[in-house]
Amino acid sequence: MPVTQLPAHDVADLALAAEGRRRIEWAEREMPVLRLIRQRFERERPLAGIRIAACLHVTTETANLMRTLAAGGAEVALAASNPLSTKDDVAAALVTDYGISTFARHGADRDGYYAHLNAVADTHPAITMDDGCDLVTLLHTERPAQVGEVVAGTEETTTGVIRLRAMAADGALGYPVVAVNEARTKHLFDNRYGTGQSAVDGILRATNILLAGRHVVVAGYGWVGRGIASRFRGMGAQVAVTEVDPIPAIEALMDGFVVMSMAEAAPWGEVFITATGDLNVIREEHFRLMRDGAILANAGHFDAEIQLPALRRLADGRVREVRHDVDEYDLGDRRIRLVVEGRLVNLGAAEGHPAAVMDMSFANQALGVEYVVAHHGELGRQVYAVPDAIDREVARLKLDALGVGIDELTPEQRAYLSSWKSGT
Repeated sequence: MPVTQLPAHDVADLALAAEGRRRIEWAEREMPVLRLIRQRFERERPLAGIRIAACLHVTTETANLMRTLAAGGAEVALAASNPLSTKDDVAAALVTDYGISTFARHGADRDGYYAHLNAVADTHPAITMDDGCDLVTLLHTERPAQVGEVVAGTEETTTGVIRLRAMAADGALGYPVVAVNEARTKHLFDNRYGTGQSAVDGILRATNILLAGRHVVVAGYGWVGRGIASRFRGMGAQVAVTEVDPIPAIEALMDGFVVMSMAEAAPWGEVFITATGDLNVIREEHFRLMRDGAILANAGHFDAEIQLPALRRLADGRVREVRHDVDEYDLGDRRIRLVVEGRLVNLGAAEGHPAAVMDMSFANQALGVEYVVAHHGELGRQVYAVPDAIDREVARLKLDALGVGIDELTPEQRAYLSSWKSGT
């Protein structure tokens, strides 16, 4: 039932809540692990009285994570980590049906984005949940007096973990953070299968191109790049990978992909998708080499992987929207098409990861928060991996929900694996 007194919020239209609730409930059907955790949280209330500020993509899957934290007794405030991924109906339902304080509007400008971040920071949280480290950065740079109020945090994505480790190395990180992104049940599945499928989905929704036979260039061969490359190949595309690290480059080659530099790939490719977490991966010198009609998209967290200022300068104002979510830049002798402003293509042009994959990622988030609430006093101001016991519990719950059984080691096998005395 809708809540009788609405929490603080800034959303586009509360009248959208009914549709949002339907979609949240649909996603819940695909999230059995999170549902089991929520049922336990309702009984045990391990987060009672804990204020949590979250900066995450406001999607149906995130809504179910917020419901789980609230069921555990937490006071939750949510802001969007990317305005283009915000689903306005979901934001409305979180406020009216679930009583979650939500600050998110699809398409909010930079000022609106930071106003929403500051709104959740105004709740004076004890726990932060981030997707990209923007909330953590805001607290440390603009609200340093509040950092001491935070006992711990969690981080969802690769880019955020990179930033947090840099903060920790500089001695700037003010509290411990659990890198949910590093959980095997997150990066092996969410990053690979989730982004792999949803990135293809986003490009197809935006462009409606035929992928079979198309030359596709994937920049980066981490877990996200692996998933994207394999899914494009599965759709019949000819896939090339660019890398700066020789080890994943060899892996991509042995996985059957063409490996080349971006300078070599620029005139060869027809579709380019970045997945590195770095900036200016595709630059002005590459734009000048691309064929007419090249399509650019980004699956990294920030819109910095494609050098957009250079692209705008080359177009000199000759930019037009040719399809919803596709802008065409006229460089004079060629046209380059940019999908969803170079922002996350799987969330900006599609609906993000399937709920079945986010089930494991957000289970790690929920259990990670429970862990830091109980153990923050034992942790230093560093970035920590998700405890192996939590990772394995998430996998076990997922298998149970799917009705899949696995073997157990016999006592003899356990003894063999733990002994150095057994010979051949």
